[in-house]
Amino acid sequence: MLTPGYVARRVLHALVVLAVVGVVTFFIVRLAPGGPSLLADPALRDAERAAIEARLGLNDPLPLQFLKFVGSAVRGDLGQSFLFGTPTLQVIASRLGNTLILAGASLLLTLLVAVPLGTLCGLRPHSWLDRLISVISVVVLAVPVFWLGLMLIIALAVLRPVLPAGGMYTTGREGDVGDLLRHLLLPAVVLASASIAELLRYTRSSVRSAARLDHVRTARAKGLPQRAVNRRHVLKNALIPVVTVIGLQLPRLVGGAAVTETIFAWPGMGRLSVEAALGRDYPLILGVTLVVALAVVLFNLLVDLLYPLIDPRIRTEV
Repeated sequence: MLTPGYVARRVLHALVVLAVVGVVTFFIVRLAPGGPSLLADPALRDAERAAIEARLGLNDPLPLQFLKFVGSAVRGDLGQSFLFGTPTLQVIASRLGNTLILAGASLLLTLLVAVPLGTLCGLRPHSWLDRLISVISVVVLAVPVFWLGLMLIIALAVLRPVLPAGGMYTTGREGDVGDLLRHLLLPAVVLASASIAELLRYTRSSVRSAARLDHVRTARAKGLPQRAVNRRHVLKNALIPVVTVIGLQLPRLVGGAAVTETIFAWPGMGRLSVEAALGRDYPLILGVTLVVALAVVLFNLLVDLLYPLIDPRIRTEV
């Protein structure tokens, strides 16, 4: 059973991580050479440029800018986006749902493919199926995401146009679930490809290790059917490292989709972060970074809280 002290320690650790990410990101972004793209217009006169800098608060000393940012962030205000002219949280909220749809589809695809195949390979090591899937997983891990995305677009959207090349909806069909699924398939496959290969290999290794434990051999020696041994002893012990890998992949699916979203013009957080970086939109860069960091912290916290529930040895330590 989880104790209040254990949960409080994990929550405090999460808050410290968020604070460190916020401070480091703020100073890296502000101290980097250059400035917002709003000020890069050569047609701007000095007086107009100074007025924009004063309106954005860029004339203040850096420590004062940081204190203003912290004060606003504590109240839930991350400032106005330079590019969109609207509250940063409002811009992020408009894209977050699209990223969660893509990340959720990729995670579902990863679990449906990687866990069964990894388990099968782990229970039948060195079989022809194990060797074939191992080779394919290594190849998938070695293929760059952008190259795989471009090849799929050429094959399935250009040479044989059976799926759309990009976007989230066909113009005029916004809200159509069937149209959304057709647009979702290619980016979800590309985003999930590396995760499938990685989780498959971890699952295979974990199942193989669990199958060689002493109590598993004892169960076989007692005459317990192999299917019952696998279900009660092998898969249960193999679950813990698999949960760890899934926990590490979840934030990657949310925050690491910039390349996939850019290739497929998917209007999500990853594409938004690229736009913010190119436009040197300070509030938006900070906002996206903090939201991704919050996702990482929450997923890690969820995994930490799951450990005592699935492993009795950890339960006794909390």
